Amino acid sequence: MNDLIPTLPSLHDAALAERLQARIDSKTKPLGSLGQLETLMQRLGLILGTETPQLKQPQLMVFAGDHGLAARGVSAYPSDVTWQMVENFLAGGAAVSVLARQHGLALSVVDAGVRHDFAPRPGLIQAKVAPGTADALEHPAMTADQCATAVGAGRGLLSAQPGNVLILGEMGIGNTSAAALLLARLADLPIADCVGRGTGLDNAQLARKTEILGQVLARHPDARTPLAALQAFGGFEIAMMVGAVLQAALERRVIVVDGFITSSAVLVAARLQPAVLERCVFAHRSNEQAHRLMLAQMQAQPLLDLGLRLGEGSGAALAWPLLESACRILAEMASFAAAGVSERQD
Repeated sequence: MNDLIPTLPSLHDAALAERLQARIDSKTKPLGSLGQLETLMQRLGLILGTETPQLKQPQLMVFAGDHGLAARGVSAYPSDVTWQMVENFLAGGAAVSVLARQHGLALSVVDAGVRHDFAPRPGLIQAKVAPGTADALEHPAMTADQCATAVGAGRGLLSAQPGNVLILGEMGIGNTSAAALLLARLADLPIADCVGRGTGLDNAQLARKTEILGQVLARHPDARTPLAALQAFGGFEIAMMVGAVLQAALERRVIVVDGFITSSAVLVAARLQPAVLERCVFAHRSNEQAHRLMLAQMQAQPLLDLGLRLGEGSGAALAWPLLESACRILAEMASFAAAGVSERQD
């Protein structure tokens, strides 16, 4: 599977970073007064390799898949909700659909492995590896071939998309369990610290989920490399996102990361190629308790903290205007010299 993993160089460019900072500091404002937005300007400029970054044809891709482990009662909702929500996305009724319309984002839904057959239609990308993963308490969630197929499909799908921005979204009943397992194994953290309420579990359901996920980890003691963990704990949608992230990073696209599930895919990709993180903008900190731990593993500073835990790419879509504002300020805000405004006296 290693031939599926591209080599990613660092984007470190001291000269460009210095020029970007000089441009930011020359604007008609006190030094550093735009706070985290200035950090965002720097990041976007370095990803796109220019002092005047422009975001072109952003692609909001929602990857969907079912999980065999969901039959163990790790979610408050039945697995059928996965395909029903895909239909809702395509009909334009989901939160992410509304936000995509609001912000003019091209929205596509990828069937990575939903246990349902969809009629072809605009906005749906059919890339089903299988109708859901296996029960990870009994078998690896994916075979090695399935995992390779999903990662490769993610790379291929992304390369066919226009633009220079990938906005990540996902849908899959049971996928907070897969994300928790990936975090626990790849960060060597206690599973209890990595498990959250997901779709809204009560205390008894949360305790059951934690117990089951502990058993899953014990069932796969040798799944310790990023790819082995991905195969064991699964999610066709997560594996496909890993491939899409790697391809987007290779093409120097801006990668806008949503919440806990999409972050788990980025975590896997970054453990394979650390320079992935240089291409990422983390949209928000989820209310899923372990998202803080996951962000800390990647030394990520999210733009928003709104208590969201919906998924779908909704948090990334909400953060999108901040990226647009960063680019516009960098391009259009006057400098002290151009505006005839006196600069600070030291």
